[in-house]
Amino acid sequence: MSQFAPYRLARTCLIALVLTLVLAGPGAAQRRSTADDRPYDDRLLRLSEILGAVHYLRELCGAEEGQLWRRQMEELVNVEGTTAIRRAKLVKGFNKGYRGYRRTYRSCTDPARTAIDSFMEEGEQIASLLVQQNR
Repeated sequence: MSQFAPYRLARTCLIALVLTLVLAGPGAAQRRSTADDRPYDDRLLRLSEILGAVHYLRELCGAEEGQLWRRQMEELVNVEGTTAIRRAKLVKGFNKGYRGYRRTYRSCTDPARTAIDSFMEEGEQIASLLVQQNR
């Protein structure tokens, strides 16, 4: 394993799983039958960007997680991508995060590691807010 603490990965994956379950919970069918936009879309799109950036940066820095973050994104799209437009917005956010940091970082540097830590914290905060908002 790399220099990344395993507990952070486990905690982040757990939050992503909880988020997926909450968004797919009892009110999901009702939310899907309403308009295409949701009150939490801004946060959800930011989370998509974060997943893309983390997918690129952690691999660049040797985390050896394979497609973990892309799979997390696929789960999010499966739950929240109720229409083609929503799926496209989510995927666009992921790609924006991935490509933006691919252009910026070609090797793992201290600023790249700092960005990873920052994204992990922001992603956890967003996931927690979304879970609270959808209870």
